[in-house]
Amino acid sequence: MIDSARLGLPDFAAGSVWLVGAGPGDPGLLTGLALHALARADAIVYDALVDPRILALGREEATREDAGKRGGRPSPRQPDISARLIRLARDGKRVLRLKGGDPMVFGRGGEEALALAEAGIPFRIVPGITAGIGGLAYAGIPLTHRDINSAVTLVTGHVGDGGVADTRDWEAIARGAPVLVLYMGLKHLDAIAARLIAAGRDPAEPMAIVSRATTASQLVWLSTLGAAAAAAAQGIEPPAVIVIGAVARLHETLDWFQPGETR
Repeated sequence: MIDSARLGLPDFAAGSVWLVGAGPGDPGLLTGLALHALARADAIVYDALVDPRILALGREEATREDAGKRGGRPSPRQPDISARLIRLARDGKRVLRLKGGDPMVFGRGGEEALALAEAGIPFRIVPGITAGIGGLAYAGIPLTHRDINSAVTLVTGHVGDGGVADTRDWEAIARGAPVLVLYMGLKHLDAIAARLIAAGRDPAEPMAIVSRATTASQLVWLSTLGAAAAAAAQGIEPPAVIVIGAVARLHETLDWFQPGETR
């Protein structure tokens, strides 16, 4: 365990909530503050994508509550999760809200922080490594490369009801950056690809899908934007992060990660 005093890490006060990013999967990507919180929390409220090995790092006495959202299955409502965090804090608990990736990147951490602020609950936000950075790195795909791109657009692949975002300005997204990174986009990838191509993206543009990034089950599928419909035939499963742009092709040279290393 880390030496919190030597690092000067802050106190995790009773009656407060820490919104902590657990990273994309590999427990080795946890931050020092995340480990510090796990070692002190009285209650851990965690998302579906948090690795069980990470949960095992918490105190044995800490309660653990599954607040994960799962597509197609009954899941906790966001207002109920926020209310639960507030209740646990008012009961004097050190509450660790453990979220996959980074809590502030398509993680609804902002909504939970606003609810805590409105309720007068002290909180801290602890960033984590988001899949659009860490997941691509484990696939040997740089998010930026000096000779390819100096801008990136991060996009969520669906709206609140789970459908594809028809009201989104896909023409602006298509023109906005040489590299696009899609979160939660696997279900609607074919429709999204069609919109991007209609907006001017090249169907031959490289595209990579990284499934279960940084874990022992990681799978990388390299293709083109125009062949997005074939993704379903490859047996690729969520969670997945998708990158569109010339950086995806670098996977062929920079594919360093051996998934068995995390077993």
